[in-house]
Amino acid sequence: MDENEVTKTGTTTVGMVCKDGVVVATETRATMGTLIAHKTTKKLYKIDEHIALATAGLVGDLQVLARYLNAEANLYRLKREMKMPVKSAATLMSNILNQRKFYPYYVQLILGGYDETGGHVYSLDAAGGAIPDKYTACGSGSPYVFGVLEDNYKDGLSIDEGINLAIRSITAATSRDSASGGEINIAIINKDGFKEIPTEEIKKRTQKLAK
Repeated sequence: MDENEVTKTGTTTVGMVCKDGVVVATETRATMGTLIAHKTTKKLYKIDEHIALATAGLVGDLQVLARYLNAEANLYRLKREMKMPVKSAATLMSNILNQRKFYPYYVQLILGGYDETGGHVYSLDAAGGAIPDKYTACGSGSPYVFGVLEDNYKDGLSIDEGINLAIRSITAATSRDSASGGEINIAIINKDGFKEIPTEEIKKRTQKLAK
């Protein structure tokens, strides 16, 4: 599968490393061609207390991969009495994807998490490539997200600044990409664990940023 095929799937996701944690965000529209099939699709998954997965691609593939990784993270914790390192989770998912590269999962993923070594964000493609970065995006709205991030991301960004930047990025994408829309889902992961930002807070921030 050409990675560009996955990039064309209707989704916008973003992940970024901040000074004190990681921010992962998605919009919620699911499309079938020109049809808006669902307006509140779940594309942001909690894998463990310290890991999140943002997804673009076929819903069935995304859901089964999230379940696989969640189960493996739980088994790792039970067997070793410690949390799976973020790099290990990215490597595991990379191996799962690579095993199916000749009949691949139709996905593009962002894995973000926080462990003893700090915050990490990985971009994973359908063939199993796993690339760490300070920030990344995937899906059909990603070109618009990268336009915002390239101009505004900086080292040492606070979590609060990261949330606002994620909102600005996804808002830019939904304004220009017809396959992206609906609500915005945002999770932060830091030393205190995984936390989803309430929808009402996101709406208030969105309105404030629009001014």
